[in-house]
Amino acid sequence: MNKILLIIRREYLTRVRKRAFIIMTILGPVIFASFLVVPYLLVNLEDSDIKTIAVVELDEQNAPVSNENLVFENLFASKDKLKFEYLSDIDAITVETLIQYSGYYGVLVLNHRLLNQQNSDIQFYSKKQPSIGIETHISQALENFLFEKNLEKMNLSPDVIKSYKPHIKLKISRLEKGEFKEQKLMDLKRGIGYAAGFLIYFFIFFFGAQVMRGVIEEKTNRIVEVIVTSVRPFQLMMGKIAGIALVGLTQFLAWILLTMGIYQFAMTQFMGPGKIPQTQQIQPMGSSAFNSPMMQEPAEAPAIISALNSVKPSFYFYLLGTFLFYFIFGYLLYGSMFAAIGSAVDSETDTQQFMLPVTIPLIISIIVMINAITNPEGQLVFWFSIIPFTSPVVMMARIPFSPPVGDLILSMVLLVGTFLAMTWVAGKVYRTGILMYGKKVNYKEIFKWLTYKD
Repeated sequence: MNKILLIIRREYLTRVRKRAFIIMTILGPVIFASFLVVPYLLVNLEDSDIKTIAVVELDEQNAPVSNENLVFENLFASKDKLKFEYLSDIDAITVETLIQYSGYYGVLVLNHRLLNQQNSDIQFYSKKQPSIGIETHISQALENFLFEKNLEKMNLSPDVIKSYKPHIKLKISRLEKGEFKEQKLMDLKRGIGYAAGFLIYFFIFFFGAQVMRGVIEEKTNRIVEVIVTSVRPFQLMMGKIAGIALVGLTQFLAWILLTMGIYQFAMTQFMGPGKIPQTQQIQPMGSSAFNSPMMQEPAEAPAIISALNSVKPSFYFYLLGTFLFYFIFGYLLYGSMFAAIGSAVDSETDTQQFMLPVTIPLIISIIVMINAITNPEGQLVFWFSIIPFTSPVVMMARIPFSPPVGDLILSMVLLVGTFLAMTWVAGKVYRTGILMYGKKVNYKEIFKWLTYKD
């Protein structure tokens, strides 16, 4: 046992002192925090340029309209970064040249034929490609305006239509421990499940590959010949796997702490009260009953932050505990397989034929994980969350939805049992392959190693 601890210590200290480890430990949280902060900044920060759009009206014969006959006047409300100017007595020919020689961002042409048509195209001249917010604002405002005009022709008001329009919100209650509990924050749970499953996949593949490369490197440099004179091959394999596992846990915990620290700092500096401008509310004139939700002004805090704060702390401890379990044993399972592959070959290019059986379950688990997010109780998801080679990823996608305790226990027991069995198999391969050089190994040869008796 002392020899395994010495190998773990060597593997751990050697890798955490490497420049690549330090860079990734610092760079990783910056990337993760950016995923949380940057989207909100992009949503809330508006272009600093003031955009002025000229609105020109033409009658049904495309003749210019005077001030007395304007129909769409004051339809669009001007805001801080978006202004509307209503022009009169401008003919069609002038409109096309106005955009080229004026300071307007764009010219919007509205024909009175719109009042008698259900579907119609309107012309917008612009020097640059307008944003989707401007496009949506113009089309939504016109649709609302024309809709209300049609209601007036039928002697109906928007308030009357609103009173007959139902609003349905589906509340889901699930039977848990003999009582029904309302299921909330489903979208947040789907996001957490996807992130947790993907992190498990990433860590298993990334650090498992490190085990394989480390074994190949020591085998190629003949260092292992000196090491095995002091320790048994199985002890060397377990020490290497456990040491790199501790490296992964160290990096993971560092990422959590640094990501939260960077995130909190960014929130304080850029998203504190009065420090970041809110998205400008581009609200069309007319009844608010038919305003698109896309055009509503967002809340002062991001919805995702409010949702995260509303989750009970016990849920996060439960999530973290299961994550660490599936990370450790999922990694140990695949780490032993990667170590066996590394011991059986002389170079990394020779690993391709053995990598396929190892990587296929991981790839399948990612595919099934997406299905688990949309249907966590499906039969396909159930079986792949139980099968040890896919359960670390798929079960983590089910964890936020509180799977049955029996499913969770069965999955954990099978994962631990398969890890122990695979460690025995990998130990047999490692013991023989670590000292074999210059021979192309195939599956038949590996089977002989497994059946070899001491």
